[in-house]
Amino acid sequence: MEKVLASQNRHWESPYPNLYNREVFKRLVRNLEARQIQALQGLRRSGKSTLFRLMINHLSQSIDPKSILYINLDDPFFIPFASDATRFYEMIETAQKLTLTPIRYLFLDEVQAIDGWERFVKSAYDDERFDKIFVTGSNASLLSGELATLLSGRYIATMVYPLSLSELLSINGIDSYLSLVRHSHKALAIVDEMMQYGSFVEVHQSNPSFKRELIASYYDSILLKDCIYNNDIRDTKGFKALSYYLLTNTATLYSYSSLAKALGIHDKSIKEYIAYLEESYLVSEVKHFSYSLATQNNAKKKIYLLDNGFLSLGFRFSPHLGGYFENLVYTELIKAGFEVFFYHESFECDFIARRDGKLHALQVCYELNDQNRKRELTPLSKLPFETQTKTIITYNQSEAIEDIKVVRFYEYFFPHE
Repeated sequence: MEKVLASQNRHWESPYPNLYNREVFKRLVRNLEARQIQALQGLRRSGKSTLFRLMINHLSQSIDPKSILYINLDDPFFIPFASDATRFYEMIETAQKLTLTPIRYLFLDEVQAIDGWERFVKSAYDDERFDKIFVTGSNASLLSGELATLLSGRYIATMVYPLSLSELLSINGIDSYLSLVRHSHKALAIVDEMMQYGSFVEVHQSNPSFKRELIASYYDSILLKDCIYNNDIRDTKGFKALSYYLLTNTATLYSYSSLAKALGIHDKSIKEYIAYLEESYLVSEVKHFSYSLATQNNAKKKIYLLDNGFLSLGFRFSPHLGGYFENLVYTELIKAGFEVFFYHESFECDFIARRDGKLHALQVCYELNDQNRKRELTPLSKLPFETQTKTIITYNQSEAIEDIKVVRFYEYFFPHE
């Protein structure tokens, strides 16, 4: 155990190098003032561990880095500990013997790997053993149901997504609106990359010939560890068939019964499997917008992926730019803190996005032209409810049509001070 902990805690000797900043990090620093447990949730490989390292570097500027313990519980070394949360005490004692320093800050990465972790964390929090406890998990069930009740009032949850457009632009030297205007061709190249390969930082930095293989490894790991293993799924063939079907049919209207008929799986199982995929943050089920919850729940739904890279794994004769672009817009809306719906009656509006109590109507059109202009404009003018804004998001076009704005994707999602 000593070797594993020493290897995982390189900050005991020097700060972590070559880290990219994340927009959500400022919020985490503000949360240091609160004693509550800081829980980071999100897709595997989305940057939760990087945020831990950023926080450790930040803390190390004012306290002894040896008083900070980081444990990555996804390490195979900890597999024998999976059913025994009391081993946390052994890990902490071992670290303190190694460093001759009391642990003040505890970071537990992929904490769901240890059964009963929540009781250890609750006990440590209630007894004030540490100044602050941080945990991460790759499944929404981390803080749901009984766990949420057990830790009620003791934690602050923060979602972590793969890199946003503005973060990718910043990494590539575009960190102001002026530089965005000057380097618009570079910005479009980054948008192209996001559409095809998504926003995982390791994928972004890898060789083009290796990107799809890397995305496939993430996908397989999510299905196996966060879905099949976590939920004890027995019909793995049926579950994988549904997952693959959803990869290939994003933004398509469906009902549980229609999916059951198409795949030969019971509709109750379909509903459960989609819930598991949502809990792993691989997909998001989007509902029809209505002020009636009953109407929302009974209407047909759509699936979007939480990273565009997974689209490359589905079956398509050729990349569908419109579908890729629509999914990309969805991911950026979610990262920007919107609650997202669609509207479908006699006509369809791609997205109704809600944030701070205000509604925004959005159409997504890769290229607006004479053939599709009327089709894209009509839904925005016919909506039976008021919205704060009406926008058509395009790949690289900008204009105003009465009260409707046509906006480039990279301009719409670039942060405006």
